[in-house]
Amino acid sequence: MAKNRYASIFSIAFWKAFWLTMRPYLIFVSGAAGLVGLSFIEDSRIFRIFLGFIPLFLSYGLGQALTDCFQMDTDALSSPYRPLIRGVISRKQVLCVSLVGLTLAILILTYLNPVILVFGVLAVVGLLSYTTLKRTWWGGPLWNSWIVALLPVMGRLVDREYSVRQILNLEDSPSFAFFLAVLAIFFGYANFVVMGYFKDISADKKTGYRTFPVVFGWVPAAVYSDLVAISAAILTGWAMLSIGTLNIFGVVIFVAALVINAYAQVKIHQTRDEKKAHSPIANVVRSFILYCAAIVITLKIHWLVFIVFFYFLFELALKFRPEKTQV
Repeated sequence: MAKNRYASIFSIAFWKAFWLTMRPYLIFVSGAAGLVGLSFIEDSRIFRIFLGFIPLFLSYGLGQALTDCFQMDTDALSSPYRPLIRGVISRKQVLCVSLVGLTLAILILTYLNPVILVFGVLAVVGLLSYTTLKRTWWGGPLWNSWIVALLPVMGRLVDREYSVRQILNLEDSPSFAFFLAVLAIFFGYANFVVMGYFKDISADKKTGYRTFPVVFGWVPAAVYSDLVAISAAILTGWAMLSIGTLNIFGVVIFVAALVINAYAQVKIHQTRDEKKAHSPIANVVRSFILYCAAIVITLKIHWLVFIVFFYFLFELALKFRPEKTQV
């Protein structure tokens, strides 16, 4: 009988619940990271860019739904509003749909360049093993971040003429700039992970997740966040300088990201209330997307209108998220 209480996978109710599980306001994170890789393609054909962008854009949401299936214990305490926790949809349904979605995303990218299959499989393996690493203070941010850092690599490889060997040729100026951009994404996302732990400290303590704030306390975790934030900012600026041709729009976006990120770091030091951590966390997400946007516009200034529209949609999705204390 319990099985009947879940929404049918063929119903609107299921897909609405699954969409909420994907955290639509956060799929812009993978979209921004993917755009960085796509923007490094010199001869960018619109069809290939568009076809590559869609799976990269949706990948974060599908991955988020997948990892939710393995951390329902802590989510039941910190995020009881989520459809999976409320029993609107089942763990089995979410697991199957997210894996099918990720498989389709990888197949689309593999069609564009067969080499991407290797990175796609690595990303899914990383997602499946993430919850185990999240239970350690040292593993969570680093493990989550290398998965996100694969997105710009996959985006860059949408150009079938470009090889992994060329990416690793750091003596080549564009490849070095790309390497710095990937590192910036790694550290920028690591800051989001560390900052995100502040809102779940009580739940993580009760369920045995030994995250950095749980093990070392608020202030050391805030300092850890500062360090990765500084790394992300320096690497973004360095990547932009290495590209060689700065423009006013890219610089303005970078400065905006820097100011928002700095404000978030100050605010997380000023509070000790995990219920108020959502504000600096949201600003870290903003700065991550803007850091990515700064690199993209430095490379492709003619993408400016799209980037502005992209960021507007992100703010709209963030504003209408179902639970304001969760990001």
